[in-house]
Amino acid sequence: MKSYKPVTPGRRWMTGYDFSDITAKKPQKSLTRYMAKTGGRNNQGTVTSRWMGGGALRQYRIIDFKREKLNIPAKVATIEYDPNRTARIALLHYVDGEKRYILAPNGLKVGTTVMSGEKADIEVGNNLFLRDIPLGMAIHNIEMYKGKGAKLVRSAGGSALIMAKEGKYAHVKLPSGEVRLIPIDCRATIGQLGNIEHNTISIGKAGRSRWMGINPRVRGVAMNPVDHPMGGGEGKSSGGRHPCSPWGLPSKGFKTRHKKKSSKMILKPRKAKVQA
Repeated sequence: MKSYKPVTPGRRWMTGYDFSDITAKKPQKSLTRYMAKTGGRNNQGTVTSRWMGGGALRQYRIIDFKREKLNIPAKVATIEYDPNRTARIALLHYVDGEKRYILAPNGLKVGTTVMSGEKADIEVGNNLFLRDIPLGMAIHNIEMYKGKGAKLVRSAGGSALIMAKEGKYAHVKLPSGEVRLIPIDCRATIGQLGNIEHNTISIGKAGRSRWMGINPRVRGVAMNPVDHPMGGGEGKSSGGRHPCSPWGLPSKGFKTRHKKKSSKMILKPRKAKVQA
C-alpha cells in the first residue's frame, strides 16, 4: 500500500498499490483477448446495467479456472496485475511447454512448483479434489459442479474452510459466512488469495471511479416524479414512501434472490439469525 502527498483535496485521502509483488509489467500476449466496452448496454443498445460507461481500455487475461492439466508440474514464472479482477494472477510454465494463468494465492513466489491432481501435495497453489484436502484447510477457487471450473472464492483476500465431510459432500464455509454442501469430487486450490489489503484502498476522488468505468449515481429523491417514484416534492423531500427502485421494487428489507437449483445445497445462509 502507498499513500500520496496531499497536493490536492482529491489526493489527501487517496491510497493505492505499491505493486511491490508484481514481477512483470506486460501480460503474456497469447493469453490475452480484446475486451469490447458496452457501457452497460445489451445487443439492442438498451441500458441493462446502470451506472456503467467509459473507463480505461483493458485486455482480458484468460484464467485457467479448471486446472485440468492433472499431475503435470508447472513453475511460477511471474506474478502479474490483472485490471479485470481484484486478485493477482500468476503465469505458469508447464514442463510440456504450455503456459497458463491462475489466480495467485498469498505466499506464492516466482520459481515455486505447483501441480493439480491426486499426486499434488498439500501446499499453497496446488489444486486437489475436496476429498483429498484436510479439514480446516483454507481453500479458494472452488468448483460447484465437477469439471465445470471454479465459481466460488475468487476475489482478493478470499478463503473458505472445509468444516466437515459427510458422504458425497463436503461442508464448506464461504467468506460470507454461508455454509454450503459441495460434492467431494469438485476441486479447489490450497491457500488464501493474495492482495489481502485490497479492501483498504481509498478511491480518493470521483475521477478515479470514472477510470474504472463507474459512472455517478443520482439519488431517486433528487429526480423529478417522471423519472423516479421517489422524485419531486417541495424542498428536500425524502420521497414520502418506502425506498424503491425506478420500477417500484422495494430496496430495503425485500428479498430479491430468486430460488435457484443450488439453493438446496445451503446448510446455513449467510444472514442466519443468531440465537441468544
